[in-house]
Amino acid sequence: MNSQLKAHLGLLGTNLFFATNYSVVKYFTSHHYAGPFGINIMRIGVSLILFWFMFLFKPPERKIDKKDFPALFICSLMAIGLNQMLFIKGLAFTFPIHAALLTLITPILITIIAARVLREKISFAKIFGLLLGVSGAVLLIHNREVSPPGENAALGDVLVVLSSVAYTFYFILVKPLMDKYSAIQVIRWIFTFGFFITLPFSLKEFSNIGWQFFSFKDYFFLFLIIIPGTFFAYIFNVYGIQKLSASKAGSYIYSQPVFAVVIAMIFLKEELSLYKIIAAVLIFSGVYLSNRKPDLQEM
Repeated sequence: MNSQLKAHLGLLGTNLFFATNYSVVKYFTSHHYAGPFGINIMRIGVSLILFWFMFLFKPPERKIDKKDFPALFICSLMAIGLNQMLFIKGLAFTFPIHAALLTLITPILITIIAARVLREKISFAKIFGLLLGVSGAVLLIHNREVSPPGENAALGDVLVVLSSVAYTFYFILVKPLMDKYSAIQVIRWIFTFGFFITLPFSLKEFSNIGWQFFSFKDYFFLFLIIIPGTFFAYIFNVYGIQKLSASKAGSYIYSQPVFAVVIAMIFLKEELSLYKIIAAVLIFSGVYLSNRKPDLQEM
């Protein structure tokens, strides 16, 4: 098997793992076995240990310049402190299919904000794409579907959108660091700072995890979230970017909702209602238009 095929399979696996997380995290929070922050600190902590364990077997790396540590901290705040915590808290409130579709707002925001930062011309197609994507998100947030008892789907949707905004800024801010250092090295430090950022908010929920209620299935689901769903997903994603390109790796995010819908319908019995289909069409159309290369007459 050549490296290109391995990279494609790795990226497909990454997004399958991420898609599985939607339903598995929802399973834990809906059964009250563990709070979202309690689950998240385990994901970050175990992955952090494994990333530093890998450091022992890596060739010598370029030493991080002291002036770059503030940038690493800000990236960690955006990617771990805000993105992951807002997302997993939002997922605890909303439906997995909602969360999966709303994460597709991220590439739209990246395209628009990056164009603004880099002072590139924003075409009509990009603006229209943004409006379509936002319309799909608004449709999901203002749905009439009844939330599960004790949950608030609208609030959860808003938190997922805010997590996408945080990830957008992380994606833009981290690029210079990725150009300067190895991707694994950057991720290792982002997880290191992220662990200490999220720890104070997670200790209470972690200490309240109902381990006594866990069955073998529950431990297996926890393993899925931590090892394939976090550690392997990040490793495979980095491998895909190195062997292919960031744009090709990023395009695989569009497979996440497909995987997430199938998994949620099978394991959580979630319905694919008409408004979700319409919202999906709006969001996918928005992503396509906002990322479409301009025609000659638009340049």
